[in-house]
Amino acid sequence: MSAAELDVYIETEEQRIQRWRAGELERAGYDHGEAAELAARWDVDLHFAVELLERGCPSHTALRILL
Repeated sequence: MSAAELDVYIETEEQRIQRWRAGELERAGYDHGEAAELAARWDVDLHFAVELLERGCPSHTALRILL
């Protein structure tokens, strides 16, 4: 197989951070779609998003607050 035939995917630093943020949000209790949406928004404070769920806020309400 030649180098031209290889489909190489190189993850950028921004993509790595976004993937990490999504994972943290999923672990906190957001579903996959919610976590991906929040992780893509750099204006959303990750710690505040997690804290909302820790304090008993339903994820759909937390999304309305955060977005």
